[in-house]
Amino acid sequence: MLEPASAGLLKGMNPRVTLISTIIMLLALMAGATFSTEAGVVFKVVRATLNPFLEWYYVLLVAFLLLFMVWMGTGRYKNVRLGGDGELPEFTFFSWITMLFAAGTGVGILFWAVAQPLLMFQSNPFLDQTLTPEAATVAMQISFFHWGLHAWAIFSFMAMVLAYFAYRRKLPLTIRSALYPFLGQRIEGPVGDLVDTLAVFGTVFGIATTLGLGVQQMSTGLGRVFGFPATREGELVIVGALMCIAIATLVSGVSRGIRRLSEMNFWLSLGVLLFVLGFGPTQYLIGATIQATGGYLQNLLPMAFYTHANHNSDWQSEWTVFFWGWAIAWSPFVGMFIARISRGRTLREFVMGVLLVPTTMTLIWIGVVGGTALYQELFGAGGGVEAVNQDVTVALFHMIEGMGLGPLSIVLSGVMTLLIGIYLITSANAGTLVVSTILAGGDPEPPTAHRILWGGVITLLTGILLVAGGLETLRSAVIAAALPFSGVILVMLVGTLRALRTEVFAPLPGVRTQPPVEPWAELKNAGEEARGVALDSALPEYERRSRQDGIEPVSEETARKSKQEMEQ
Repeated sequence: MLEPASAGLLKGMNPRVTLISTIIMLLALMAGATFSTEAGVVFKVVRATLNPFLEWYYVLLVAFLLLFMVWMGTGRYKNVRLGGDGELPEFTFFSWITMLFAAGTGVGILFWAVAQPLLMFQSNPFLDQTLTPEAATVAMQISFFHWGLHAWAIFSFMAMVLAYFAYRRKLPLTIRSALYPFLGQRIEGPVGDLVDTLAVFGTVFGIATTLGLGVQQMSTGLGRVFGFPATREGELVIVGALMCIAIATLVSGVSRGIRRLSEMNFWLSLGVLLFVLGFGPTQYLIGATIQATGGYLQNLLPMAFYTHANHNSDWQSEWTVFFWGWAIAWSPFVGMFIARISRGRTLREFVMGVLLVPTTMTLIWIGVVGGTALYQELFGAGGGVEAVNQDVTVALFHMIEGMGLGPLSIVLSGVMTLLIGIYLITSANAGTLVVSTILAGGDPEPPTAHRILWGGVITLLTGILLVAGGLETLRSAVIAAALPFSGVILVMLVGTLRALRTEVFAPLPGVRTQPPVEPWAELKNAGEEARGVALDSALPEYERRSRQDGIEPVSEETARKSKQEMEQ
């Protein structure tokens, strides 16, 4: 398949895609660094122009992807294996589930698990009366919607396509492989290069947005714990420090260290969750999470197709469009991680696991952490709404302070800040791996030098987006970057369906055994072969049985006379 360069600076990489992607990103970095304020304005103008279209386009696309993935896990192809027919899963079920948990809890959910419920609590289009117990339940439902099945339908689709073509069709682990049913070996040409370039473009902006959000929250956490002022310069220092740590672990080849960091993420996340549940309003959190989950499932269809058409506000573009765009841009990163750990699974196992496990973990996390903040607003001292309106990054730490833990509040804030930092390091490390894998034509072990290069590119882009306007610019950039890649997703979907038609599990095409006959057509207008069939239906029961027994069939005139006699 794809032949990487054998020598020079691009050794081990796809030279065309690497050069094109590098040049485009360097030009973007230079323009952003030189005209940072203007870049922020441009992103906002582009976003405002696209919003009317994206408000219904992303809704349809993501809703269809969820329905498609459910069908893949329950329909005719559910027994297709992501690998050879007799291939066993690479990881045990427990190990696979724990890694899916790690994929489901990341920087994004740490950032929004408290902030979004508080923002939805005071304003959302599904309820007129806000700041009430009913508004708290609706706020949780909306948060579940944006972080639940629909987001994971995007990730699971990308992972399924990558794993299917890589492990079952033995093609490179890259986006262009999904075009093989259309182009064959021509995927090595310009069209394949374009698809991989768009994937790199969307992934880089998705990673930069995630890092930017996490760094802003980490800066606030450091300020709460150590008293450091939260400034833009401080955020840039944090970005550089985290990426240096990620690159250092990469260069030293400490794969075992990265694995241990990932395991630390799991246990820290679980520990924080149990701590908040135990020291918070336990009974309320359990009940509110169950109630909000029921409301989420009950209203899943209306929310899935909600386009905000009858309202004159930016709510849809600020929330649903942003989250779906972010998930689309982030999907090659999450999808490739899930694909690499899912080899040997059937589509039924894969869909049920990837859709349900991360979604369940996410709902529990938002229910416990976000539910604690809502409880404080309803029955406690409150103040979270005012705090999040001033600075969305303080939501998590304000909730911790509101728990009334005394000195333990500082400890818990420090643990959360550490957790954010670890997630940022592992995300940056894995992000450079995904981008480099795509540029290396699907090589799961791309050259280290290029991973370092793209680590630097992502660091600079994150810093430029922060300087250009912070959160709003990050949102606008990822929405704009995701749109071209959404077209690639549609092409990948059609290519996957065409490839699945050759599976032994696919239904065989039907064979016509007789000409079609309209039931209301007269016998004299039907074909000769059809006349015999139609005549059978006009005969009495004993006549039809006579034919089946091999007795000479009667004439049409005799049949009619017999029918008339019976009617008399």
